[in-house]
Amino acid sequence: MLRPLDPMRSVKAALGWLVIISVTITTLLILMAYRSDIELQVIAIIAIIASLLVTQFVAHSLAAPVLEMTSAARAMARGDYGRRVHVARRDELGDLAYAFNRMAADLQAVDRHRKELVANVSHELRTPIAGLRAVLENVVDGVSEADPQTMATALRQTERLGRLVEQLLDLSRLENGVVPLKPRAFAVEPYLSAVLSDASMRGKGHARTDVRLRLDVSPGTLRAHADPERLDQVVTNLVDNAVKHSPRNGQVTVVARPGQPSGGLILEVLDEGPGIPPGQRELVFERFGRGTIDGATPRDGGTGLGLAIARWAVDLHGGTIGVAESRRGCRIRLTLPGQAGQAGAGRASTRAGA
Repeated sequence: MLRPLDPMRSVKAALGWLVIISVTITTLLILMAYRSDIELQVIAIIAIIASLLVTQFVAHSLAAPVLEMTSAARAMARGDYGRRVHVARRDELGDLAYAFNRMAADLQAVDRHRKELVANVSHELRTPIAGLRAVLENVVDGVSEADPQTMATALRQTERLGRLVEQLLDLSRLENGVVPLKPRAFAVEPYLSAVLSDASMRGKGHARTDVRLRLDVSPGTLRAHADPERLDQVVTNLVDNAVKHSPRNGQVTVVARPGQPSGGLILEVLDEGPGIPPGQRELVFERFGRGTIDGATPRDGGTGLGLAIARWAVDLHGGTIGVAESRRGCRIRLTLPGQAGQAGAGRASTRAGA
């Protein structure tokens, strides 16, 4: 609903009309004084009162949106970025209110991205720290010896932690669509074996030691062309989620097959849990999105970032990731296009950030 002076679409016009109306009222009252027995002093007093009333009406109409924006600005200074002002005018103050709301929305988005960044950092750093802690606790408690194999696992987790800290610098470049990708050819079976070994070692630090991990790579000489560090983020998050959602004494299977073109890879992670309803299969890949069971109960109590990070890393490769049909549990399938597809994705990312 528009306010009284809005049709003029200008504060300057409103002030101009204020002067015209005040002069008109005064002139009419003076003419009335000449044609009646009312004294000129009384007419002057009535004219002044009428002018003050009109001025007060116009001033309130002009000041109300400014006061509303002042109140909203003070709320934003306290960290409440959800406040908005009503855009009910079509003049300069209406334009100012619209710009104010745009600014508030931008600040709210920046604040949300900041919180998401902290959550992403916490989520990513927690995994190698938990793995390293599990290894060291086992050595200190005498559960395992400080043999070369155990120390190699601890070293891999430490190295991964260092890589993650370095990759935090890349997150700022992600906003511009430019993130460094370092793909290379590697043997899939030993790579995935190391990833699952790290996952098993992490499992010794929590209650899910009952879940078995199985690797199925065919052919055994399968090679892929991808960034192993980025792919590590994907597989680790998928396996951790699958273990978390598996039933007691369940099994998580990682399947790798050759993809197209040459150097491509098809990777699937299967669990035996309750699965994800069809209506929730896109939600789980959003930041802070968590699937539900029967539309009511969240699948887990996590932050809902693992699959979002996995999609981000797969998108960097120019690949795809999604929930595939499965008779039991959840099957997440990702495809990596190999060297040719990654080159195209890299050029698209560079153009987006230019």
